Amino acid sequence: MKVKNSNRGTKKPKINMMTRGQSRREVIIPMTRANAELIVNSAHIHTTNVNKCLKNSNSNIVADFIRFNVNGIIITTNKPASDLNLSTIEKYLKSMQNIIPESIESPRLPKSKSYMKMIGLPYSSELGVLSPDYIEGILVKSHLFKDMTLALKPRVIKASPKLDKAVVWVDIWDS
Repeated sequence: MKVKNSNRGTKKPKINMMTRGQSRREVIIPMTRANAELIVNSAHIHTTNVNKCLKNSNSNIVADFIRFNVNGIIITTNKPASDLNLSTIEKYLKSMQNIIPESIESPRLPKSKSYMKMIGLPYSSELGVLSPDYIEGILVKSHLFKDMTLALKPRVIKASPKLDKAVVWVDIWDS
């Protein structure tokens, strides 16, 4: 009110905005890209159906929306989900038509986010320039990343205009 009523050289109020990572109100469901695209293309229908299943199991959480992720889909809810809620969501997804149920892994809650910085990789080779998809393919095959989920696509930056070295950042959800 003071800012609105007094016009004497005061600064305009600023809105502080923060971008946060995943919260405990999100459910990560790893699956193949084809299944994820089928679900996200009709997300409004699936959100309604998930909410019906949750209501039938006497749950007090509500699914707000479904979005695409690198490794599957993420369902955002109004409260943190319990194990019963996760199994209810899994049963619904595996019972859908046109979906391969074997490719849907068990839903999980995000645990912790960390990042890894790789330095000194060659930026270009006979295969071409180092790409995020190439880095992702190597990480998936590595035994070190067996229980990890990528939060974002890897970021590749050329370290110096004159050197042929790259720096790669990888955001990881340890779930």
